Amino acid sequence: MEFKGDGKDKFFIVTRGKARKGFSRGCIGRVEAVMHKGELMGLLYGGGSSGNPKSGDIVKREDTYPLTRHQAQLLLFVSPSSKRLELLCNPQLFSAICVLSQDDLVVVKHKKGHQPGLVRNLMLIGKKENQGDLLMLGFEVEFVDSDQTVSPKKPAPLPLFSAADIIQVVPAHSVGIGPRWKDSYSEGLNRKAVSRINSMPNMGSRERQVRGINHLDQNVTQTPTQSPSHHPFEVGSIVEVTSNTGITVYGVIRWMGVLSENKNDWAGIELDYEVNNCTDGTYGGQQYFTCKEGRALFVPLTKCSPDGRFLCPPSEKETLKATDIPPVIPLEETDENVPPIPESEALSLLVGKMKGIQGHYNSCYLDATLFSLFSSSMTLDSVCHKPAGTEKSISRSLKKDIVNRLRRQGFVPAESVMNFRKQLGCDTFVTEEKDPEEFITILLQRVLCMKSLLKLRSNNNTSQDAYTFQIILDKEQVTQTPTVQQLLDISLLSCGLKFEEIPSCLMVHMPRFGKKYKMFPHIIPSTEFDITDLLYNSPRECFLCGRLAEYECPQCLQDRKLQPGRIKQYCTTCKTQVHTHPSRQSHCPRALAVPAEVPADAPVPRHKMQLFAVLCIHTSHYVSFVKYGPGPRSWLFFDSMADRCVPSGDDQSGYNIPEIRACPEVGDFLSQSEEELARADPSQAGEPVRRLLSDSYMYLYQSASMALYR
Repeated sequence: MEFKGDGKDKFFIVTRGKARKGFSRGCIGRVEAVMHKGELMGLLYGGGSSGNPKSGDIVKREDTYPLTRHQAQLLLFVSPSSKRLELLCNPQLFSAICVLSQDDLVVVKHKKGHQPGLVRNLMLIGKKENQGDLLMLGFEVEFVDSDQTVSPKKPAPLPLFSAADIIQVVPAHSVGIGPRWKDSYSEGLNRKAVSRINSMPNMGSRERQVRGINHLDQNVTQTPTQSPSHHPFEVGSIVEVTSNTGITVYGVIRWMGVLSENKNDWAGIELDYEVNNCTDGTYGGQQYFTCKEGRALFVPLTKCSPDGRFLCPPSEKETLKATDIPPVIPLEETDENVPPIPESEALSLLVGKMKGIQGHYNSCYLDATLFSLFSSSMTLDSVCHKPAGTEKSISRSLKKDIVNRLRRQGFVPAESVMNFRKQLGCDTFVTEEKDPEEFITILLQRVLCMKSLLKLRSNNNTSQDAYTFQIILDKEQVTQTPTVQQLLDISLLSCGLKFEEIPSCLMVHMPRFGKKYKMFPHIIPSTEFDITDLLYNSPRECFLCGRLAEYECPQCLQDRKLQPGRIKQYCTTCKTQVHTHPSRQSHCPRALAVPAEVPADAPVPRHKMQLFAVLCIHTSHYVSFVKYGPGPRSWLFFDSMADRCVPSGDDQSGYNIPEIRACPEVGDFLSQSEEELARADPSQAGEPVRRLLSDSYMYLYQSASMALYR
């Protein structure tokens, strides 16, 4: 890694390692000499009102990241130092900030919200007293009103922002800013291009109220220079809609389909900000998707155009190449166990494009599985703590390059995933499509030699070990739209199996096979799974009277007069009474193994597990829904290959763009009662909910004692 320098000066930031005489993570220094052991002799710069270098010391070269003078000056103005590393961990945004020009549009953190504005000046901050001083750099930003005009009330001086205050960047030439946003001083400036990936990390972060835009769904017009026929849209596409008055709004398509009173295709768009007369995803009294009030706009699909802020002009010569992506900042190499992402930080760290785990070469099965297991749950963190036989053991690679990076930075590059795939011991994991359960078994059993997650006991008292559980049953045994609880209950009972102990992690494979066949068109997720009646040699309560159960009857499972689909266990008295009925006299109840020390009238504790992720598949592509906290609406959708950047039409040099979206509507749907869910029509649900119900492949549960969200 070569150090960058303007002239003879070379600068760096400390990214890892323990503090040594003033040097700590986030500190900025200047290279004074390169030692023979690969160490650097450097001077430390402090923040505050001046950039005077302080006495430094020796720091390991691998614990630093090289900076240009311009980058060092921008980061020096960022405080505290931890925010500098956070900014560097978003190389796409930082790269765009480093090339900001006058009149470029930015969105900055201001007070308690976000405010759009125009960059007016790049300001040197501090007083240069000595030759070696490094002055800080900040941005003077002039706020823009909601009608896309510069605010007439110009503060004197203009507010000053650091690089860490900027959350979005749009170059002036790519927005097509009119004369109102330009002045004579800015005309003719030669601006460097900033691509979509380098400039807009999260389109959903701006929150501002736009007034005076009435009935946009009735008064929209298509931008004449863009034809939608050349840009086919899908759910998740970023679009713009222009009203007849010339006002343009931007957003993401959340729903597509035909409204009841229309024959043409319409789009439900979640706008970047609130607009008068817009809804929360409701149209004509029906909920098509869920978002904040005032952000849902419904328009004919023909009125949508690709978001012009992201379209490069035809004459653009500078094209982003895959090799132009800034390198990922190295993590501090310690044995620290980074905890799962807290619920309060998940949205800010994870939501957006180039977030999560970047897909590459048939890796979606692995990306979705790893993100589901490790982003917000620690139920399988023990696999990362296996003793390392060598410095480059696979458990260390999993922990350092994937789990820690995901939890700290919110992004894992494809290179890290590929290095991990190469260590799985089979070449097919590097090139071919796989199933999640095959990957999980290979990783836990053959590679990490981890004890099985599931211990099952059959009716003949033989034990079986497994890492995942495959649902096996006849379609006629359950309703047309079963719940996961019903499927697992019936499958285990039909196979004569019980859990010997409560598993810390239960991964349940739905009854679907191959790319096309699935036994049920829709499956209702059980957010809480009651495992009490599926435990071997564990006390259970009588289905009728609630006393200690002593018998279980598999034949009563489907009895329509006894709540079909529910496991039936009885005390001796109730067993006799129930089976005096002529239709049940042929049943063969089985005696249960009941602990001798449990009183017959003692209350039976219920053992429950919580759903924390769902893997889904559609046309050979795996995605996942992940619950990132205890809140009922805390759901995320992750796709490691949501989009693709293909520079100059050369797919060989292209790369996939992962994306994470917040899906509170999933939580709203699953918060309904069992009766409401049983009556719900999945085809009328919003796109994320419909996808969850129809494409579910594997459900991931964790025990209550392991569900540690911070």
